[in-house]
Amino acid sequence: MALLASIAAAVVLPGFSPYAVGPDGGVVLTGIFPGTERPGYVYMPPQYSFFDRYPVVYLLHGMPGSPTEYLDGTRLAEFADDAIASQRLRPFVAVLPAAGPAPRYNGEWAGPWERALVDQIVPFVDANLSTIASPSGRVVAGLSAGGFGAVYAALRNPNVFGAVESWSGYFHPLRDGPFRDLTRAELAANDPQRLLAVTAPTLARNHVRFFLSSGPSHSHWFRPSETWSFARLLRRDGLAVTTLAYPVARGEWQAQLDAGLAWAFGPA
Repeated sequence: MALLASIAAAVVLPGFSPYAVGPDGGVVLTGIFPGTERPGYVYMPPQYSFFDRYPVVYLLHGMPGSPTEYLDGTRLAEFADDAIASQRLRPFVAVLPAAGPAPRYNGEWAGPWERALVDQIVPFVDANLSTIASPSGRVVAGLSAGGFGAVYAALRNPNVFGAVESWSGYFHPLRDGPFRDLTRAELAANDPQRLLAVTAPTLARNHVRFFLSSGPSHSHWFRPSETWSFARLLRRDGLAVTTLAYPVARGEWQAQLDAGLAWAFGPA
């Protein structure tokens, strides 16, 4: 039955094929999303039905890295299957695209990768899966560089996502990837603080909410204090924000993913 379910699920998403099946019947598909160059993944919940509409979380990986960090490192399918089967989470779809030409890509979710996410991947998912095709049904989230990318994409596109999550992310643009050759003024224009100042009224009008969490520092350019500072800016601008701190590194990635999904998809 599980194999038949995975094959049936793959038929609904052009260019994707079965990759794995979760313990309670959730299905993971793999393929290359429009606008990207290497495999991404889609998690579909147990008993996925064309007659229902599902919220979607877009999970952005860290850099350098791969979307498999969510399948292997944080065991997304196992956690989601169990939480959905036990009704701790509402059924949802997870979309795991890849940025860059190879896993060693050490850039940002910006430039062509941000545009692929917003202009091509989101429409592709809504056109082919049974999703809630509106901002209220879309969450964008990520770990580390993916956390920066989630906030960056949401601020630059305030009418696309209804919820935004950064897990041990940073809140300043690094001079790498698409930002490498920008002038100082151009780099500053891509700073989330600058972007927030421009888009906060639209985000507030759209009731966009934020979940920011952080473990201890994991690199020389990442400071947990940035998370709390950005949360204060969000509150200053009248935006809803939830924060969580994880003082111990052991298990923090898994804990932040689990808490973030619970925040987004907990029982209504």
